[in-house]
Amino acid sequence: MTTAMPRSDQEGRSDYEDSTRHLVAYGVTGFAGVMLATVAGFQILEGISAIAKDDVYVTGPNYTYQFDVTTWGWIHMSLGIVALATGIGIMFGKTWAHVAGLAVAFLSCLSSFSSLPHAPLWSIVILAFNAFVIWALCVRINNRDTW
Repeated sequence: MTTAMPRSDQEGRSDYEDSTRHLVAYGVTGFAGVMLATVAGFQILEGISAIAKDDVYVTGPNYTYQFDVTTWGWIHMSLGIVALATGIGIMFGKTWAHVAGLAVAFLSCLSSFSSLPHAPLWSIVILAFNAFVIWALCVRINNRDTW
């Protein structure tokens, strides 16, 4: 009886290692898509609450990135809609969505950082989620041979 050893390619990786890398890469990408869609939902809700009732948020006296809270609401809601579409694209494995996801997560980080005085804890949570999305998409892009 012979035992079949996994075939190795020129780089010294076996078929088993390649299949494991593929599964991990797809799992990380799915995670990024779900997280980006979750962040999008949060941003849409944040935008709606700022547009509908702008006295919900605390306004500081002299903040460098001073906009009307309603303006911040439109920014967050618009970014949330784009992020939702991108997150769905990532979950369906669209190539454009991987690159767009990095851009959207970065812009979402900027908008959350800029609205930090209005909702500090909420902004920090959104920043952390976006950091995870950026990490997950960078891991996937770094392993391009698994696409």
